Amino acid sequence: MKAIVCEKLGPPSALQYLECPKPEPREKEVVVKVNVCSLNFPDTLIIQGKYQFKPPVPFTPGSDIAGEIEAVGTAVKHLKVGDPVFGLLPYGGLAQYVAVPSKSVFPKPSSMSDEVAASFLMTFGTSYHALKDRAQLKAGETLVVLGASGGVGSAAIVLGKLMGARVIACASTKEKLAFCREQGADEVIQYTEEDLKTRIKELTDGKGANVIYDPVGDHFAEPALRAMAWEGRYLVVGFAAGEIPKIPLNIPLLKSCAIVGVFWGSWAMQFPNENLINTMQLMQWQTEGKIIPHIHAVYPLDQTSKALEEMMARKVKGKLVVACH
Repeated sequence: MKAIVCEKLGPPSALQYLECPKPEPREKEVVVKVNVCSLNFPDTLIIQGKYQFKPPVPFTPGSDIAGEIEAVGTAVKHLKVGDPVFGLLPYGGLAQYVAVPSKSVFPKPSSMSDEVAASFLMTFGTSYHALKDRAQLKAGETLVVLGASGGVGSAAIVLGKLMGARVIACASTKEKLAFCREQGADEVIQYTEEDLKTRIKELTDGKGANVIYDPVGDHFAEPALRAMAWEGRYLVVGFAAGEIPKIPLNIPLLKSCAIVGVFWGSWAMQFPNENLINTMQLMQWQTEGKIIPHIHAVYPLDQTSKALEEMMARKVKGKLVVACH
């Protein structure tokens, strides 16, 4: 089988497209024929050794997959060969076949395409956990989303509207902000051209944001935090813009606000029942057509490096998908 292999840590150009042994399932595993694997910004960090999770080298990156069961382990009873499935893995998804624990994949509804199924769990799972469990977002509150045109950012817009919030989307270009409007944003801020703190204050009649969703970090974090409302919640989701910001702690003191970490993957492993409840709600919304991941482009497996470079260059709106067969 063919697979993308990270033989040494580095940029996407260092990844190799190699012939690898086809896996066999262990007792409680299944082998999935991977039709598609979507990309997430953490993929660009994992291959450089810059993410909080560091798999041993060599490894195959990729976490969100959709495909069908190729083989089942002897202890697996709820899945059979040929079943369409989707799931979330720590790594290994950018390959034509992957062996995974049977509990890591779920039956794929016939109404859901492979591309949508593979673009669903990471982005909407992260954003729903952030807004529901960590921020406890309430209807009528103002939600500000930084990096709003990306995968998790656009998911936060959609979910924020479903949860009854007024959503202000922030992005770097007019084209990206137009996309955010299409996703349901009420107001937009081009933070490369406008002062972020001032515009948030203006758009909230001086009250500030109740919840700020921040997957970008860097120099955007402090001005956004300074535009926080009294008893607001600042969600630390990631650092796609580069630097991890250093925050003056007098700001949360003066605003009586909370800076809240969001690490959905770890939470989902520690609280699987709660995560299942969230996932079922997301699946219901998806079935009802209320949340549909935006697919920016589909790349063949041997062009994975190019796709990741597009993501690192901030050229992607929504999700990138890799076709593995």
